Amino acid sequence: MNPRVLFQDVKPVDVVASLDDLRGPATGPLVLPLEVYWGPEPLVDLASTSDVAKAYQAVLREGNARAQAALLDRDLLVRTWPDLLLPDRVRAAWEAHFPELTA
Repeated sequence: MNPRVLFQDVKPVDVVASLDDLRGPATGPLVLPLEVYWGPEPLVDLASTSDVAKAYQAVLREGNARAQAALLDRDLLVRTWPDLLLPDRVRAAWEAHFPELTA
């Protein structure tokens, strides 16, 4: 019997070319587009730690580089990175591109 291959194990992970490409808002409200978040209440408040985690986890898991650049803020990502719950493949891809995230 062949081992099961899960979509989460083969789904491509997109990563921006540079952390400086991340030009999203650092404060205020943010509406998550349907392509990265299809759950209830897509409006998040970037002053709320739990809302930042919800938004950033969704964008990193589901967003392409264009969505990441538009929705994520460089400094906020670096600050919250250690607390984000991400699939191993997503975390590994981002940390391989940006070793400063592991500091």
